[in-house]
Amino acid sequence: MRREHFTLDVTNIDWAETDGEPKKPSVAIDFTGPEAMLRERLTGPDGDVLEASETDAALRLQGPLEDDTEGVVSVTNRITGEFILELNEDAGDVLQFIRAARRYGETDGDEGQYRVEITLDGEPFVSYDKRTFLVYDDEGSLLRQHSLIPSGVEL
Repeated sequence: MRREHFTLDVTNIDWAETDGEPKKPSVAIDFTGPEAMLRERLTGPDGDVLEASETDAALRLQGPLEDDTEGVVSVTNRITGEFILELNEDAGDVLQFIRAARRYGETDGDEGQYRVEITLDGEPFVSYDKRTFLVYDDEGSLLRQHSLIPSGVEL
């Protein structure tokens, strides 16, 4: 699978910058590549689609945070550590999304602080409510202050 096969669209984040009414931040990822490969990666050994708790989302910066840098957004299988998908995005945009998700979590006792929806050629495939989004610098070190980590979770 190529990163070019993925497009990402983010909604419900502007309210956090303008102190508007809180809305759950959402990211839609559409995949236009070979469908069978992504379906296989999103399916566990039992044949069922992976649950939200079986996946992790992360941003790996490609340069220093102070620069306008790109990053690689990834979703991985928490059990096996294998990458499910990766795509390039502007790091500033992803960090803005994480800030909105953090603010949403402070205002709403909801289980998930953001939603991820993955579609295959525009057709809904899976939707996850997530609470964690890890951010790593370009050397692979966790940036806790930029990550979305629920209270009580130790890494």
